[in-house]
Amino acid sequence: MNGREARGRLHRTVEQGGVVIGAGAGTGLSAKCAEAGGVDLIIIYNSGRYRMAGRGSLAGLLPYGDANAIVVDMAGEVLPVVRRTPVLAGVCGTDPFRIMPHFLDQLAAMGFAGVQNFPTVGLFDGVFRQNLEETGMGYNLEVEMIRLAAERGLLTAPYVFDAEQARAMTAAGADILVPHLGLTTKGSIGATTAVSLDQAVERVQQMRDAAAEVNPDVLVLCHGGPIAEPEDAAYVLAHTTGVVGFFGASSMERLPTEVAITDQARAFKRITVR
Repeated sequence: MNGREARGRLHRTVEQGGVVIGAGAGTGLSAKCAEAGGVDLIIIYNSGRYRMAGRGSLAGLLPYGDANAIVVDMAGEVLPVVRRTPVLAGVCGTDPFRIMPHFLDQLAAMGFAGVQNFPTVGLFDGVFRQNLEETGMGYNLEVEMIRLAAERGLLTAPYVFDAEQARAMTAAGADILVPHLGLTTKGSIGATTAVSLDQAVERVQQMRDAAAEVNPDVLVLCHGGPIAEPEDAAYVLAHTTGVVGFFGASSMERLPTEVAITDQARAFKRITVR
């Protein structure tokens, strides 16, 4: 499925009153199961590999591997098993060792329908973030990557962290915006520091409204922080205007995997021998 087809399908879902659900996948099995569950988008990026190896998703922002090379490698596991759902690649837009137009063309040729900006410097703050911006490794490179992808007709679904970024990404041609509220809570390796659900509602609404000033047709999905379970996403959608869905990564594969495998192991251990 190409970007144009994916874009049309998503807008039809919204027009028919449906909710758009995106799922991060760190393995082929995760992607296969997410598709069987009916998700609208599947996104693969380096954090998925670390997450499903039992590490926190923020491992994807640390120097443990070449993020863009990992996504290319994961494509061989995910793309062949996904039959009907558009698959997006998480692209590290600040990568100084990629000629970005050529890399985006490579991803499209491999069968990706679109891209997301991950790893993203948007998750860094303080002096370190300022130094990244000052030394040519800032968020503006991620905006430029989205602009290049949009020019190529790829579906674009960037993470944004504030109203200014929401406007910039929308102006660059983003089809979908994903307001990011930080590392997902809950589970064995979830964050314990996060905004409340009501604070999440306020922040998501601010970013959605800023984006709509630029393009009223942009689709906005909530993600991260306290929005960990279906009831959390339902709460945010019920208390916002113009937010049409949810994107989950840990929520879609780490949390359910932790529960399912743990419960199954306990069930086997409860077997008694007479």
